[in-house]
Amino acid sequence: MYNIAIILAGGKGARVGGETPKQLLPLADGRSVLEHAVEAFEASPSIDEIAVVMHPDFMGDLQKICQANTWQKLTRLIPGGSERWESSWHAILAYMDDESSIVNHQSPINLWFHDAARPFVSRRILADIAAALETHDAVTVAVPVTDTLYRTEDGHVREIPDRKNFMRAQTPQAFRFELVAGAYMKALAEDEPVATDDAGIVRKYEPRHPIFIVPGEEANRKITYAEDLKQTVQ
Repeated sequence: MYNIAIILAGGKGARVGGETPKQLLPLADGRSVLEHAVEAFEASPSIDEIAVVMHPDFMGDLQKICQANTWQKLTRLIPGGSERWESSWHAILAYMDDESSIVNHQSPINLWFHDAARPFVSRRILADIAAALETHDAVTVAVPVTDTLYRTEDGHVREIPDRKNFMRAQTPQAFRFELVAGAYMKALAEDEPVATDDAGIVRKYEPRHPIFIVPGEEANRKITYAEDLKQTVQ
């Protein structure tokens, strides 16, 4: 198999504050969130190639980061869209438009979609995803819900579902290239996708393909607020 990691860094991270996207801000060690995310995949023997999808306004910043590092697997810098699904679609299109990058591989090609704002993804998670892709066409990462859940309506609790039936989604989410590309094409033919992640697109538009769950880790958390930047990679 040939595994391509798509690092999604197209958002502006408004909840962190300031004009600089959170993926370009430094963690406690001085290196940016994006650098740590890319480095995790660069160091993984499971990954063959890396592409980064960046907001068009910050492509220059991305190029400077790339020049300051010696990554060998990073091959593509792709302008993102205004929504997350658009950034994923732009990445898929980049590989569809370059047929040689797909056709020349005799083994199956997998696209791994990962939020740049999750810089703490472990080598264990990446290895488990790669192993799962040997027998599954779609793989996601999730952790159990530990808090009580409320279904609310008009500011009131209407239902308390059994939390054992729920998990919190993480990334990476990995799929056979043909599967995820086909799901996105179906979604776009119908209307703008409404799912919040790539697994949601595949689940809705290719429901015959079950999505296997790899156990995630609490450490694979997402940088959301300014205080999260004080954390360090373990």
